[in-house]
Amino acid sequence: MATDNADRETVTSRLIAAPCERVFRAFSDPAHLAHWWGPSGFTNTFHTFDFRTGGAWHLTMHGPDGKDYPNESVFAEVVPLERVVVSHVSAPRFTLTVTFTERAGQTEVGWRQCFESAEVFRQVARIVIEANEQNLDRLAARVAGMA
Repeated sequence: MATDNADRETVTSRLIAAPCERVFRAFSDPAHLAHWWGPSGFTNTFHTFDFRTGGAWHLTMHGPDGKDYPNESVFAEVVPLERVVVSHVSAPRFTLTVTFTERAGQTEVGWRQCFESAEVFRQVARIVIEANEQNLDRLAARVAGMA
């Protein structure tokens, strides 16, 4: 789907073999989210997780290289079982829109990440596109292990 932001965004989706409620819970419950958030090999420490429209989300991602990556975000919109919009306010700045659509007992997860500029996107695209796919792989694995 073409948009005015095509030069600064990446869009992907994944069909996950679980009902929407379970997939949304994996995103909305910090006990689950901390286990799958980020690319392969990353772990997380959540400092603030106020999962509501306008709520803050501060975390440190711990890379497999031993480096820590502080992240500050705001939940710009939370519509339970439908959509979560995250404004990443630390660099690199972007808006992440995650949608959840029930499809015959499975959930299609839409993932649209729009950066503040085409230049910022060009700087991170190679890493971000692969990292987003790894993130969705980790989400699917987490959901598969949930009851």
